[in-house]
Amino acid sequence: MKTIFYLKTCDTCKRILKSLPNTDGFELQDIKANPITAAQLEEMKKLAGSYEALFSRRATLYKERGLKDQQLIEEDYKNLILEHYTFLNRPVIADGDTIFIGNSKAVTEAAIAHLGNE
Repeated sequence: MKTIFYLKTCDTCKRILKSLPNTDGFELQDIKANPITAAQLEEMKKLAGSYEALFSRRATLYKERGLKDQQLIEEDYKNLILEHYTFLNRPVIADGDTIFIGNSKAVTEAAIAHLGNE
């Protein structure tokens, strides 16, 4: 899978996408217009090691629903991500056997270095 899962309306996602080298050959998937499938999420989980690693605790719905006060398990993370795009920590850059999740400076720099070496 060579896919970048992002949100077209997110300025942070747009900034990161512009900074990435060598993205030819990647499919860009706006997760609001084209939600991720269960199969895509399963593939991301294999690369990330868990659904929790793909989950965004900064989502407004996370706070609104009081999820921080609940004991969530892997199945919960999976179902929440599939239910609403906001629960995916984005962008997610899947390049074969390598995955980069989120928008932290360290993750962004690692993705740029990885793609720059291709």
